[in-house]
Amino acid sequence: MFLIVVLASLGTFAVRLTAVQQQTAGAAVRATQAMLAAQTGIDWAAHRALIGGSCASATLALTEGGANGFSVSVACTQTAHVEAGTTINVYRLEALAQSGVYGGPDYVSRRLHAKITDAI
Repeated sequence: MFLIVVLASLGTFAVRLTAVQQQTAGAAVRATQAMLAAQTGIDWAAHRALIGGSCASATLALTEGGANGFSVSVACTQTAHVEAGTTINVYRLEALAQSGVYGGPDYVSRRLHAKITDAI
């Protein structure tokens, strides 16, 4: 009887360990997806600032591939500096990528900051 109890306990431990490992791997994948979604927001804002000359806040709803379901809030602030008679714009970009309901088991978010300039 003692042997059966010990073997059952070991089996329960193995099942729980496997479940925790799967949850950890799933959380790591979601964290990576959130980081890449935030990087997408930074790239989008950098393109708008440098190519389009527009520095404005926006919210993106991503729908393709691994970024599906992520909402990315992008903020941009611009400062102008005169250097050697030339005006140089510096853009501070911030992107917050989120998916799921805050406090829920599937919630994930990542925030990225970047500074870029139009100096040549």
